[in-house]
Amino acid sequence: QVHLVESGGGSVQAGGSLRLSCRVSGLNMRLSAMYWFRRAPGKQRELVASISSGGVTEYVDSVKGRFTISRDNVRTMVFLQMNNLNSEDRGVYYCHYQRAPSRWGQGTQVTVSS
Repeated sequence: QVHLVESGGGSVQAGGSLRLSCRVSGLNMRLSAMYWFRRAPGKQRELVASISSGGVTEYVDSVKGRFTISRDNVRTMVFLQMNNLNSEDRGVYYCHYQRAPSRWGQGTQVTVSS
């Protein structure tokens, strides 16, 4: 059974930074793409960033140049470095190994105050 545990969220002022972490277990992470999603208040969950098994990254336009996804296959962890945060980045952030998950972990809350 795959377990995904997100952490690193918090409350920051606009312009601040956070680094989210996701600990992965029960999965051969080396063979899997990994994804970060977020669910903003009143909005549907959206895919924010992805990283392929080979390290190729993709981002939604709204975070390009500000967010960086990375992975550590040895430690079986995935990270999302978020810089220059703004109010649109608020929400609960989730990591996953599927692009269209049917089940979600608890996520980690990000709050950005202006």
